[in-house]
Amino acid sequence: MSTAGDPTEFPRRVLLAVSGLSPQIVTETLYALAIRAERPWIPTEIRLLTTARGAEHARLNLLSTEPGWFHRLRADYGLPQIRFDIACIEVIRDVDGLPLADIRSQADNDATADALIEAVRALTADPDCALHVSIAGGRKTMGYYLGYALSLFGRVQDRLSHVLVDQGFEGHPQFYYPSPGERVIHTLGANPRPLDCRQAEVTLAEIPFVRLREGQPAPLLAGSARFSEVVAALNRALAPPRLVIDVADGQVEAGGLAVPIAPANLAFLLWFARRARAGLPGLCRPADGVPDTDYAQAYLEEYDRLQGLNPRIEARYRDGMSQGDFDERRTRVNQALLEALGPREAAPYLIAGTGRPKTYRLDLPAGAITIEEN
Repeated sequence: MSTAGDPTEFPRRVLLAVSGLSPQIVTETLYALAIRAERPWIPTEIRLLTTARGAEHARLNLLSTEPGWFHRLRADYGLPQIRFDIACIEVIRDVDGLPLADIRSQADNDATADALIEAVRALTADPDCALHVSIAGGRKTMGYYLGYALSLFGRVQDRLSHVLVDQGFEGHPQFYYPSPGERVIHTLGANPRPLDCRQAEVTLAEIPFVRLREGQPAPLLAGSARFSEVVAALNRALAPPRLVIDVADGQVEAGGLAVPIAPANLAFLLWFARRARAGLPGLCRPADGVPDTDYAQAYLEEYDRLQGLNPRIEARYRDGMSQGDFDERRTRVNQALLEALGPREAAPYLIAGTGRPKTYRLDLPAGAITIEEN
């Protein structure tokens, strides 16, 4: 596995694009990356996301025997084998699972967003893959969603770009890339004039993007994620923190999201939340081998409020709270928060240690904490 951020060093290099009825975006971008660039980047495979109509245009214009513009580009410039076949063209599907003919409604828009974000998520899950995303094709919303998806999941080796084509050649149905030899087409509209495809300028404009992958909740990185879910997760992370503990129901909400926490660990969080609301200082760990009876008493009171004491819990803390008990409860509270929220969202709610000697506290403003009692 490559560890460098240089996209050319990765064994798997994927060009991902969206298109509508102009599949030229594939050959134009490939030309700009593999031939025009000072340091060529040649993909090992190309993936195209499009509508049902767009897929037909791509198949007939790029992959057919004639005109077969993708195959002609490779032959004209001696490019190596690149995987791009019908299986690499993914048709976006609507809410009913049917091929999407076009994006005409809010439901179509949502289905498109989900398809694009899942494609980027899946490709960026491969550590051996460098992904280059082109937002030049398709409807404007498709380019927006694709670029946003890369911002959410992109890594240091991934890139985002738009391709720029000379006036006259841009959008021309007969232009697919600058030819190595003379090839004449004619301008569209009234009074057409001849153009030599050999003279066309195709330039790749690389687009910087903010990488937000680090800190995404693990479920979103590991499995299928809807666009709205990922955006909601980021909005929660950017919103002011708010912790709500419902004592009667034993429920916790952090930033509006329910966090499953076992009662024995929730009692520990409740103890620290109550101290934070009261403005009390942080707590040191109990001394090694010297269980702290005051800590045990405070913890047991919170456990009792949650669901009533039981003989096993009382026996465990009869002689005080040990250093091991303290560390175990704090670790399990933090793990539950991290698993549910991810590092970025969970950060304000973790019981963290600072200073010398290290003291532990829930570092939330009193107004950010709600404790709903019986």
